[in-house]
Amino acid sequence: MPSALRIGLAGLGTVGAAVVRLLDRQAEALTSRTAREIVVTGVSARDPARDRGVDLSAAKWFDDPVVLARSGDIDIFVELIGGAESVALASVEAALFAGKSCVTANKALLATHGMRLAGIAEEKGVALSFEASVAGGIPIIKTLREGLAGNSIERVYGILNGTCNYILSRMETEKLSFAECLEEAQRLGYAEADPTFDIGGFDTAHKLAILTSLAFGTAINTQAIAVEGIQSITLADLEAADELGYRVKLLGVARRTEDGIEQRVHPTMVPKTSSIAQVMGVTNAVTIDADAVHELTLVGPGAGGEATASAIVADIADIARGVRSKPFGLPVGELVKAEIAPMQLHLGGYYVRLSVFDRPGAAAAIATRFAERDISLESIVQRRRPGVHAEPQGAVPVILITYATHEATIRAALEAVVADGFVALAPQFIRIERE
Repeated sequence: MPSALRIGLAGLGTVGAAVVRLLDRQAEALTSRTAREIVVTGVSARDPARDRGVDLSAAKWFDDPVVLARSGDIDIFVELIGGAESVALASVEAALFAGKSCVTANKALLATHGMRLAGIAEEKGVALSFEASVAGGIPIIKTLREGLAGNSIERVYGILNGTCNYILSRMETEKLSFAECLEEAQRLGYAEADPTFDIGGFDTAHKLAILTSLAFGTAINTQAIAVEGIQSITLADLEAADELGYRVKLLGVARRTEDGIEQRVHPTMVPKTSSIAQVMGVTNAVTIDADAVHELTLVGPGAGGEATASAIVADIADIARGVRSKPFGLPVGELVKAEIAPMQLHLGGYYVRLSVFDRPGAAAAIATRFAERDISLESIVQRRRPGVHAEPQGAVPVILITYATHEATIRAALEAVVADGFVALAPQFIRIERE
């Protein structure tokens, strides 16, 4: 049997400790599957005295993860520090330049520096593996890079942030406000004290950038992603969606269009009959539309120590077997700069909620503004529900569902409606993603 594969692990938080436990618990099975013993020989973290509930007595302690990354005592460097810059970047670079394979769960690092790090890995003939960076325990990276190599992918989209899905699920099922659900998510540890990265859609955008590269053979470009968060979603929107046969989810969507690759993150209405609409709570889901398999949906835990550790250990096992896949499926030099499809060119249906002054001519004026721009309306609903969702005095809520139109067109129509003075509040609109 070959010599043991020696692991250097930087970052001993919830995920790092779970990796150590999983490697210990599955030691015999992993040795059988990879024909190599896998052992943790070096570790690094901020506090050496902290009790993490795992036995680290056999591992050498390193105060500096960069020194660990270069150490001759390890064969693989596992980075679980987090963050796109500073010590996380420096340690991964150090390991790759030293000719060591790297495993990371750091989506921010990959979204920012992934192309350069992949280039170093290719040059040195080592692996850069990151299954845990997107959707936790769901094997979406391997699915796109290896499992669907014989497919042409047209669209990949999904629920990539458990915090947002938890909030929207609780709002819908418990009839609670956004603020109440966010506070509960923070109390349970699903959301940070500053939740902007999650609820603003930026975490989803980093993950989508990685999936887009794998799905379409493009260089990562986070600047090409249109990003909106869930802060503006209200109970009124969720109730209207339910009555109309939809559910609201924060989706990351990458789609091949005639104008280029469209990348967007935003609240989305999906049909309640769709697979992705059934995904509630902190669970993640990714749907892939491809020519051979048609539609494939993967659902599972998107975060948490055990789920993330599962993905990290799977990457370690691949490296132990000698697998050295190109990080993004193609050599870095063959990844193309994607033609960006601006959101103004996005073609789809829309949900529009208006607070309309209840006076003669208002409805006709609104309909005229939409008709002037050839926007066809699938449905118009005037929702009078006193005491449930208070509207400004003299106004009533009106819900419109449009057939497919361009983003620029719907925005122009709404600007005209506001200019006419028939609405009391800024219009709310949510894109509809149909199967």
